[in-house]
Amino acid sequence: MTDYGENRLKGVEWDDLEAMAPADRAGHFLIGRRAYHVLFAQQFTRGFLDRICDLATRTRRIAKTRGGMMFLRELLAEKRAMLYFAQPSSRTFLSFLAAGEILGLQTGEVRDSTTSSEMKGESPEDTVRTFSSYFDMIIMRHPQGGFAERIAWLLSNSDRPIPVINAGSGADQHPTQALLDVYTLQRSFEGQGGIEGKRIAFVGDLARGRTVRSLAALMTHYPGVHLSFIAPPSLQIEEAILRQLDEAGISYDVGEDLVGMLPELDAVYMTRIQDEWDREGESRAIDVSAYAITVDRLQKMKDSAVIMHPLPRRDEISPEVDSDPRAKYWRQVRNGMWIRASLIMHIFDRDGEVDRYYEDLVS
Repeated sequence: MTDYGENRLKGVEWDDLEAMAPADRAGHFLIGRRAYHVLFAQQFTRGFLDRICDLATRTRRIAKTRGGMMFLRELLAEKRAMLYFAQPSSRTFLSFLAAGEILGLQTGEVRDSTTSSEMKGESPEDTVRTFSSYFDMIIMRHPQGGFAERIAWLLSNSDRPIPVINAGSGADQHPTQALLDVYTLQRSFEGQGGIEGKRIAFVGDLARGRTVRSLAALMTHYPGVHLSFIAPPSLQIEEAILRQLDEAGISYDVGEDLVGMLPELDAVYMTRIQDEWDREGESRAIDVSAYAITVDRLQKMKDSAVIMHPLPRRDEISPEVDSDPRAKYWRQVRNGMWIRASLIMHIFDRDGEVDRYYEDLVS
C-alpha cells in the first residue's frame, strides 16, 4: 500500500476535529505530494492548484497517442477504487469512472444504498469500513454534509488508512468540481493574463450550491479577483463565505441585477435552483427568468467572457447559447475527467512518472 507519510488524523478525536473551522482542519487532511484525503476546498494551496492543472494538461496531451494511452493505463493497474454514490449522480460518477479507466484503475460501485446492508440496519460508517477492506481508495458522494470527512477520520484511525475523495457532500462542498472549474477558468484565460484580476459572477441558487461554496474558497488564491454574487435574497450566498473572502482580502459585491452586471463580467458561473432541498416548495415562488442567460442577454457580454455551469441546467441558460464560443460548460465536463485523473494519480504518487514521460515526449 502507498506510503502517505505522517498520519495527522491518528489519535485526533472526531468531536475536536468537527469543531474546527475548515481552514484549521486543512492541516490534518494533507494536500500535496503526500496527500491523504481530498474533502474540502480549503485544503488546496495555490501551488497545489497550479500543479494539478499542469498535470491535467500533461496527461491529456500524453493521451492523444496510442502509446501514451497505453502508458497511462499501466499507471494504476494494481489499484482498486470504490465508487460509493449514496446520492444520485451521473456526471460526477461517470467522470470519476472515466478518469479511473484512463489510469487502469479497477473500480467497484454502489449507487443505491438500498442494495447494501444498510437496509439490514448496518450503519453507513460500517458499510464504508467494509469497502475499505477490498479497495485502495473510496470515492464517495453522500447526502449528509461532512460525512466524507467523518469517514476519512474513521479510516485514518483504522489499521488500513486508505484515501477518501469527497465527490459531493450534502449542500456542503464539492472540491473536485471546484478543481475542474479552476482548470476551466485557467485554460479560458490563458491568453488574457490568467485568472488574476478577473471579475467573476456566481448566479442563481448560491445558498444551497456546494459548487459555488467550494469555488469561491479557491478564488482567494488569485490576487485581484473580484466576485459578484447575484441571486434572489432568499438564495443569496451565506455570510460565512463572505467572511472568508473578507479575511483573504478578496473584493466582492452582493446583488440581484444580472442584466445590469453582464457588460462588466469576465466569467459568469450559472447555477440552477436546487429545489430538491426545499421543505415546502418555496423555490416555486422565485422568478428564475431574472437569473438566466438568453441570446439577447448574451449580446451584452464581453467577447472574451466565459459562461460556466456545473450542470445539470434547467432554464437558466438557453440552449441557443450552446453554440457561442463563450459557452464553456461542455468543456467543463471534459475537463473534469482529466483533472480527476490527475488528482487520483497525484494521491497515489504517480505524477512523477507522468512528468518523465511528458518530458521525453516533448523533447
